[in-house]
Parts: sequence; C-alpha cells; structure tokens
Amino acid sequence: MRLVQAVLPSPFVIAILLTFLTSVLALLLTEPLGSEPHIVQLFHNWESGVWDLLSFTMQMMLMLVLGHSLALSKPVQRLIRMLTAFATNNVRAAVMITTFSVLTGYFNWGLGLIFGAILCRKVGEYAQEQGIRLNYALMGACAYTALMVWHGGLSGSAPLTVAKDGHSLVAQTGVIPINETLFSSMNIRVFFCVLIALVGCAYLLARNSEFEMITLRSKKKRKEHHAEVLGAERLDRWEWFGRFFGLLILFVTVLRYRSLDAKYTILNLDMVNLILFGLALALHGSVARFIRSVEDAMRDATGILIQFPLYAGIMGMMTHSGLLDVFANYFITLSDPQSFPVFAFISSGLVNILVPSGGGQWQVQGPILVQAAQELHYPLSKTVMALAYGDQITNMLQPFWALPLLGITGLKAKHILPYSLLFMVLGAIIYVVALLYW
Repeated sequence: MRLVQAVLPSPFVIAILLTFLTSVLALLLTEPLGSEPHIVQLFHNWESGVWDLLSFTMQMMLMLVLGHSLALSKPVQRLIRMLTAFATNNVRAAVMITTFSVLTGYFNWGLGLIFGAILCRKVGEYAQEQGIRLNYALMGACAYTALMVWHGGLSGSAPLTVAKDGHSLVAQTGVIPINETLFSSMNIRVFFCVLIALVGCAYLLARNSEFEMITLRSKKKRKEHHAEVLGAERLDRWEWFGRFFGLLILFVTVLRYRSLDAKYTILNLDMVNLILFGLALALHGSVARFIRSVEDAMRDATGILIQFPLYAGIMGMMTHSGLLDVFANYFITLSDPQSFPVFAFISSGLVNILVPSGGGQWQVQGPILVQAAQELHYPLSKTVMALAYGDQITNMLQPFWALPLLGITGLKAKHILPYSLLFMVLGAIIYVVALLYW
C-alpha cells in the first residue's frame, strides 16, 4: 500500500494526467482533420466532450447519494443493529458482513458500500462493548466486497447505460437489453459463485487470522432539532408527507415496469435512481430527515462531480481525433474471438486502477471495446460484461471508492488491502472462467 501511495497521486490529478497523456498520444498518432492547428482541434474535441455527459454525471451522483441516504434511514439502521447481535465471534462476523455487503452491493453500489461500512463499524463497537476479540481489518475488507460485484448488479453503469435508448454508443451497438447482460444466465451464475466463494474465503480467513481487542472512538451523531415550527414549515417535519411522496414515486415506477414488452429495457440508470429516490424518502419519512441524510452523503459524491467531465473530455478527444480507431485496431491485433474477453477483462481492470469510475471508464474504454468486438464478431452483451467484471475486480486494489468506508470504520487502506487482494484473486478466477466457458 505504501508503494501505491508513493506512486499514485490523487484521483483528480490522475484524471488531469490522463488528459495530458491522451493529448500527446493524439498529437503523435493521428493527423489533423482540417486547416486549424492540430492542438487547437484537440482542444475543441476535449471541450465538446466535457459537456456531452452532464446528464450521465448527474445520474451517477444521484446513485451514490441516494444509496448512501437509504443506508442512513432508520429502518436500515435498525436492520444493522439486529445483524450486529449475530456477530458473537470473529467467524460469524466475517461471514455476516460479507454476505450482506455483497447482497446490498448487488442491489446498489452506493447502498452496499455505506451499508457494509456502517455494519462493520457497529460490529466493531459491539465487539468492543462485549470484549470480543475480532480481526477488525478483515471486517473492513469484507465490507468492501460490495464494490467487487456492483458493476454486474442492478446499478451497473455500463449495462444500464447501453439498455437506454439514446446512449452515447447507440449508433454502434443499438439498445442492449438487460436480459442479455445483468439478467443473463452467465451473470446470474457468476454472482452466486462469487458470493459463495467470498463467504467461504471470509470464513477461512476469520478462522485462521489473528484476533485483537477493538478500540474505537465514538462518533458524534448529528442531533435532530426539535424546536417549534410554524406554518408551512411543519410539512418538513411531518412524518407522512415525505413517505407519501416516496411511495407515490415507487407506485409510478411499478406502473411503468408492468409493461411486459419493456421489462428488460426499462431498468436503466434513470429507473434505478427513481427506485432509490422513492425508497429513501419512504423510509426516512420526513423531508427534513431525508435532506439531512443527503447532506451527509454529498461529500462522497464530489469525486464524481469533478472527475467525470474530465473523462468525458478524454472521450471527446479520442473519438473525434481518430485515436479511438488506432487503439481499437491495435487491440484487435492482440486478440482473437477466443482470447478477446480475457483481454477486455484484464485491460478494464488495469484502466480502473487509473480511472476509478465505472461510468467514466465506460465512456473512455467502451467505444474501443465495442469497435474491437464488432471487428472480431464477438457478442456485444458479453463485451459489456467483460468490462464490468474487469472494472469491479480491481476495486479491491484501488482504494478510491474505499474512502467513505475508511472514514466510517476508522481503518486505513493498508489495513484492508492484504485481505481485499485475496478476494480480488479469487474473484478474478471466477470471472475469467465465466467469460471463457459460460
């Protein structure tokens, strides 16, 4: 971990360096398409790309913030307290945290990350109170496994993006319904295999790891203000006002989903955010409580807000300068229809280390993989899943998305990395086997 910290700067600086790198590569490998100087053309390409994905950036921010808000609701907090009582020893705690982190991560990556982090923290506090010897670093790594399955789950940005009409690559791919990606037999089998493997690995690690007494500092909770309110402000505190609106959102969502012809394409980023919006409001009840949870969650979304425009600019340069075609042709020379999914998986994992954003990565790398897949006559649906698997697997190595978890648990990245690397190797084996033989 020290080596990673010494070599890699902050994710935002990485995005800037990638912008410069793309500019240099475009200058060296492509030709100007008009009378303007080449560097000026590249700047125009970058600028046009920056503003092309603003709606997508907002979608990804909402997904994280609403998932975080849902994890902070009282019903979810009660569930976490109930689960905590199950953690009477190191093994039971590791198995329980892994199981629920993976399941919630499959539903939504923001919810899974925060749910697992809070669950880990509560387990640590419970162990401290009861004098239970616990490997708290392992618990943190178990909680982080939510980010190892998210892109193949219901909030996976690449599969949900290509399932929406009008996405950025629709002219090349058309609309790819989720029954060919997220709900394909391959992906469902992969998820259950990964779930079983991760729980089994957590069990073995917990049985054979060193235990220690937990010392955690208590976190100050934000106090709710109960000052008397008058007039229309009462609506902010009225328990059923926000709940009614949340249930109304869910009702409208169900009505849309009732269409049998559209049931495999309607689940996209917009639909997932609607579900999260409705659930968060319904479970928080009052609008005031919901707004406070959103304010707490917004800090974790700053990376998306400021980095996605840079990735969109990179995509604009690659697409309009012809650099995308250069990369795609080189990629094709390295692979054949049999080895292509493995190359796609590995390359996506490597890119994720430098571009820790599934949505941003799809915008940058997706066009390359799509063009290569079409040249090799490889199914586009499996190409999307190869990118998704590669992107999520190296989250176990890339600590960017672990920042909220580390803040909640009080752990450091170096504490969870030895265990998360084992999870990564185990998951990589399953994903490669699935891409080759399923």
